[in-house]
Amino acid sequence: MRPIPRSPKPPLTFAGGRPTSGDLVETLLAGHTLLAESPDHLVQVVDVLESYGEVLDAYSINLIHQAEKQFLNPFPVFRFLDGDLSPAKIWRHLLHDRINFEYAEYCQKAMLWHGTGGLDAYLDSEAFAASCAAIVARKTRRDPLLAVLNPLFPQFLTELIRSAATTHALGQFWRVMSDLFLDLARAERDGRVDSIASVVTFIKEGLVAAAGAPITYAVEVAGSSFWVLPPEAGLTFLGDVAVPYVEAVFLRGTPFLGTVSFNAQAQQISPDQAQFMYGALYADPLPTMGSGIPPSLLMQDMYRHLPERLRDRYLAGIRGGGDMRVKICMSFQKAMFCVTNAAIAGTFPHPLSTEAPAEQAANRAHAAAWAARLCVARTDCLDDPG
Repeated sequence: MRPIPRSPKPPLTFAGGRPTSGDLVETLLAGHTLLAESPDHLVQVVDVLESYGEVLDAYSINLIHQAEKQFLNPFPVFRFLDGDLSPAKIWRHLLHDRINFEYAEYCQKAMLWHGTGGLDAYLDSEAFAASCAAIVARKTRRDPLLAVLNPLFPQFLTELIRSAATTHALGQFWRVMSDLFLDLARAERDGRVDSIASVVTFIKEGLVAAAGAPITYAVEVAGSSFWVLPPEAGLTFLGDVAVPYVEAVFLRGTPFLGTVSFNAQAQQISPDQAQFMYGALYADPLPTMGSGIPPSLLMQDMYRHLPERLRDRYLAGIRGGGDMRVKICMSFQKAMFCVTNAAIAGTFPHPLSTEAPAEQAANRAHAAAWAARLCVARTDCLDDPG
């Protein structure tokens, strides 16, 4: 199998260790990687993404189960059990011997709340409203509770359908990303990926290959099938789900309880959602493991699936296993910069080799828009080997 091509030039270095917006624009336009090249970075990124791929497999299965089997269930108590209501599964769940699907819900709610991109535009369309009306009419004929709730709260069921649509779309997105990250680990083991540049290229090629894959979603209601996200909506993987996911989860996120004040007088939270900077690329690694810090739940899930090679590297550190989850968080952040790097590279409007001034200007505008967001992120981790 052919090796993944490397960047022909060495990565740029930044004065003072922290890049400016201009530095990042030139880095992106030159086709360089955001994360510095090093053997340690390669192991961290590949192995933490392998662990993440295992976790995303479970997240994807559960989200799709929720969207299809818990549809319009106002009290989805057993939604995390994937339909397995055996006493053994329930007991393990109660003992917390399980994947933290709460983090998957956090990401889904962030996408729904921030509402960017083509998916959100369709959820605000007249076609979607008509689909919701048909589904609600069919459902309330057979469900007395919803028949009572619907006239009392006219938007309640429509909002549940919007949430289910986002849930299913995110499940489809994570299905692709899980397979991609596990394929990346196999490619690194057999020598096709041997640098950060080839990691970014591998992920970019995977994103581009899946870019046009349709995002659709249908439900069964009282024996009849209804489209929620029909093929005619023209929703696709990259532009309508992947990029909005990066915006909602990598960049914006949501304020975490216990880390900032929600008191309006304190003014610690911007009233403008577009100015939020609580996403994965901005987060400070927190060792609290509190249930109110969703990324900590993800770190615990990844800890359960961590490859031995990376686990041994962490244990060889000064604190050994005492700060294992913080180390995972730091490696994960580096990996997410690589994924973001790949998404940016895969969505340039024109090839970076173009000689046309207008196309070069469009590429520069694309890079500048991303650089303005990234220059205030945790770019201090890009050269840090820890």
